[in-house]
Amino acid sequence: MKIIILGAGQVGGTLAENLVGEQNEITVIDIDGERLRELQDKYDLQVVHGHSAHPDVLRQAGAEDADMIIAVTSSDEVNMVACQVAYSIFNTPTKIARIRSEQYLRHKEKLFHNNDLPVDHYIAPEQLVTNYIRRLIDYPGALQVLQFADGMLSLVAVKAYYGGLLVGYALSALKEHIPNVDTRVAAIYRQGKAIKPLGTTVIEADDEVFFIAATKHIRAVMNELQKLERSYKKIMIAGGGNIGAGLARSLEKNHSVKLIERNPGRATQLSEMLDNTVVFCGDASDHELLSEEHIEQVDVFIAVTNDDEANIMAAMLAKRMGAGKTMVLIQRSAYVDLVQGGEIDIAISPQQATISALLTHVRRGDIVNVYSLRKGAAEAIEAVAHGDETTSKVVGKAIRDIKLPAGTTIGAIVRDDDVLIAHDDTTIESGDHVIMFLIDKKHIGVVEKLFQVSALFM
Repeated sequence: MKIIILGAGQVGGTLAENLVGEQNEITVIDIDGERLRELQDKYDLQVVHGHSAHPDVLRQAGAEDADMIIAVTSSDEVNMVACQVAYSIFNTPTKIARIRSEQYLRHKEKLFHNNDLPVDHYIAPEQLVTNYIRRLIDYPGALQVLQFADGMLSLVAVKAYYGGLLVGYALSALKEHIPNVDTRVAAIYRQGKAIKPLGTTVIEADDEVFFIAATKHIRAVMNELQKLERSYKKIMIAGGGNIGAGLARSLEKNHSVKLIERNPGRATQLSEMLDNTVVFCGDASDHELLSEEHIEQVDVFIAVTNDDEANIMAAMLAKRMGAGKTMVLIQRSAYVDLVQGGEIDIAISPQQATISALLTHVRRGDIVNVYSLRKGAAEAIEAVAHGDETTSKVVGKAIRDIKLPAGTTIGAIVRDDDVLIAHDDTTIESGDHVIMFLIDKKHIGVVEKLFQVSALFM
């Protein structure tokens, strides 16, 4: 595909990195010439220096025959206008925009269609991150919770701890431990390296285990790998921006929530917006403030300001003062693995969430969900099977007979309202939602072709 990315910031650059090796023709537009040179030196792509919404700049980037533009500049307005220009002047088939302002998102049904603002798909990073953190709070102890098929099925990452019921046992013992729950381990990472999960694979302490199961069974499976943590009740949030405010609004009905915001005006605004959240104006890394608010009684401390260093320092202080768990928003992807696992339990990358949402619309075939994992090296995808035995490479075939690329696991199938954990003899039918885990995303092209209907097989 010929794709034009508007904006060479962290999201635009990471997206280009993800797509450039997948037989796509990528062009990046930005007003920062130095940043464009950096990208061009690192990747096989074209760059255009200029304003992303200007027709002449888009024409220079090849908008006249582009398949898709992805507008991820720092300005919602530039992103929306660029989509309008691409539609009105160049008739670009697919237009995707990053929209961050809640003011626009509140009226998305009226705004985003060809008669007004021709945005085919919008990505709301703050909303994505808020939902992501909420799932982590709903499943204490999980490192990641990724949902498929409208929430019916979940892929969960947990760390196996000493004392876990399955630690020291082979995966084949999982069925014996929880006979009434069907689940499958999709991947295991040991000391940062992927291990192919077989029935004979023995789970070791500190393994990072990705398992897939019906969402209603997630807690039961987690209990086999680690001591199940009690539900979180007391939450403290540092940062009252869109993410902090959205998270507080989402949690305040069923949790005791305190929010710390540095800006006095914003703190006043939040106290009026939120019903059951206690809002403080102050510095989240203020030892005295945390002590006065009994940080040692807080189950989870969540730092979501727009300053990585401030988030890290506040969370480290909170943990040392007795907070149960700490979660930190990290803008710089390189920091995520550096800080996670010590005094910071979970580092959250908004870029990773945004990239995952964007890839859903970029992948070929009928791809419903994509999650970019492990610094973009791995992916979990939900693909819909179409066709019949003559037009499809997967429909009518048992999983054991499908030629999957190395490191690719079919974890589960959602058929109508049923969740089917995948086994070697499971046969895929047309209309099935197939959930797969790819240890190495370089094989994504092969997987996409498996799920494309072709007349060549007729």
